[in-house]
Amino acid sequence: MKILRNLPAKWLTIWLLLGTLAVNAALPAPWQYQQTFDVAAPGLMKISLPLDTLDSARPALEDLRLCDDAGNELPFLIERPAPVAKAIQPAKSFHVSLEPSATVITLETGLVQPLDAVTLESPAQNFIKAVRVDVSNDGQTWRNVVQGQPIFRQPYGAGNLKVGFPPTSAHWLRLTVDDRRSQPVPFISARVFAATAEAAVSETQSAVITERIENPGETRLTLNLGAANLDVASVQIETSAPLFTRQVTLAVPQVTEAGVVEQMIGQGTIYCVAVDDQPSRANLVIPLDQRVSSRELILLIHNEDSPPLPISGVRCERRPVYLAFMAPNAGPYHLLTGNKLCASPHYDLATLAGKLKIAEVTALKISPVSDNPDYHAPEALAGLDLAGAPLDVAGWKYRKPIQTQRAGVQQVELDLEVLSHANGSFSDLRVMHGSNQVPFLVQRTSIRRSLEPVVTLTNDVKNPKISRWLIKLPRAHLPITRLTCISTTPLFQRNVTLSEQYTDERGYTFFRQLGNATWIETMDHKSREFSLVLNSVVDSDTLVLETQNGDNPAIGLEKFAAYYPATRLLFKSPADDGLLLYYGNPQSASPSYDLNLVAGELLSADKATATLGAEVLLKKSSWAERQSPGSGGALFWGILAVVVIGLLAVISRLLPKSPPN
Repeated sequence: MKILRNLPAKWLTIWLLLGTLAVNAALPAPWQYQQTFDVAAPGLMKISLPLDTLDSARPALEDLRLCDDAGNELPFLIERPAPVAKAIQPAKSFHVSLEPSATVITLETGLVQPLDAVTLESPAQNFIKAVRVDVSNDGQTWRNVVQGQPIFRQPYGAGNLKVGFPPTSAHWLRLTVDDRRSQPVPFISARVFAATAEAAVSETQSAVITERIENPGETRLTLNLGAANLDVASVQIETSAPLFTRQVTLAVPQVTEAGVVEQMIGQGTIYCVAVDDQPSRANLVIPLDQRVSSRELILLIHNEDSPPLPISGVRCERRPVYLAFMAPNAGPYHLLTGNKLCASPHYDLATLAGKLKIAEVTALKISPVSDNPDYHAPEALAGLDLAGAPLDVAGWKYRKPIQTQRAGVQQVELDLEVLSHANGSFSDLRVMHGSNQVPFLVQRTSIRRSLEPVVTLTNDVKNPKISRWLIKLPRAHLPITRLTCISTTPLFQRNVTLSEQYTDERGYTFFRQLGNATWIETMDHKSREFSLVLNSVVDSDTLVLETQNGDNPAIGLEKFAAYYPATRLLFKSPADDGLLLYYGNPQSASPSYDLNLVAGELLSADKATATLGAEVLLKKSSWAERQSPGSGGALFWGILAVVVIGLLAVISRLLPKSPPN
């Protein structure tokens, strides 16, 4: 202490600064990110982990560590509040009676604890009714708990047969279904829901709509949740539409052996309906209760024949994640994340687990995520080697230049030329930089791109009962999945068949059926759009649409459109003009890259949009490849004629010669 007092102020400041740097340098080097917070007094602490902590950590928080300012690791406990599972069971007894203007359902709950909902079961497929719910403990004295609750089911699948009400204890339920405006529908059973003791803690945040695409009969929204690894309880849609019913599907990008696909993780029904003179009732929430490991969430609203909904915003309800620990001292502490190789920690918290779980949440200011000064890897996918294995591209027929705007993770969508000439499984795609491959992932999306074919009405005058349209696509071998058109005829019913026209190697023309459906148009159907899903892959560039008219006049069709799924490639590259996409090699096998090990980072990284240039033909197709399908005939018969002539010549030489006279 005497030495410190005798030191000049300048040297004392330097000594203290060096001591501070020595403490900060003690943080573990294998962790890429760190956050700091201050504890005012020692004792039990319970903090809610910020979004950026969850975003920078691995999905199950395997790499999360807590250290004091000297770099000593401290044990902690992770808590994830979850809703208590509701007890659901069939009604103990179920009785239905029909009255002049109502269907009365009386059921015995069989539950001792309070209940808050009942779900009816019905085989009916198209109805909407208002329900009144009364409760009783003796089956004689009834008390109303809800009035005008809508139940419905639509032919295309949307429906809600669950009736909710405030938690109440009751041995008996009486549901009165209003039949004044429509015919009664059958109800065959019911299930009752026990109310939970307390709701799970949740927080609500806005999701950013980064992309909106209108597919045929479907709205596709791409949502940015703001962070990865969130425990999403539900998704709520904000819309000003007054009356509607829609089925909704939630999906996330999922890495598989075939590339990146969209995996469904939840579904539900949203609605705003009004029954008779009752005020409209709405439900805009899709329950989920799943951990979303990516920042991106895909929301699909199935519109069927209805117009798209006006969507003003989307909100997500998420479950917080708590970290509880025993702080030995007051002062700064550090949260560490960003270690891809470490195993999950295992702490001996048997004696503290009970106390930590009941600890109150402490409001602490946690700094944003920053780089650990001892870990120098700030670049996204820094461990990914851009130079893959060399490849001889002599077997490939086509290539396109890939034009990038900036270095980093790239996203490029395959155009019609690539889709037409590449293998259907995309096993022949290669991204090249010089003579080396660039690793990539194939991302198959639910986005549907449209193209306008050339359509010609080609009716057969000898068969007036059939109307035929010749549909010419811009290219053969396109992955067409849907065909739509608009009718100019207001009232009709027709059987519609879509076929593919191609010519075999002998010159014969064949028709292969791709799909069929019955098209019904009535006066109250205003869209007049017909959508036909193809059951088979299209090989040629010529489709034929036929309608069986019978003794009715022909119908008019216009505004044809064909749809195909958008497919993208994801890869990392520098910003230069040296990237090339090769395709068109039927003999090539699918590539296998180590990129799958960092696929999660690739999906969550900020992607630049790259574009494809003009196609370059590297070599011509062989004769056999040019003959299938949709071509052939003349050359086949010519070769066959030569073979027959040769055989006749050989036979004539083998025949015995006649003796001279």
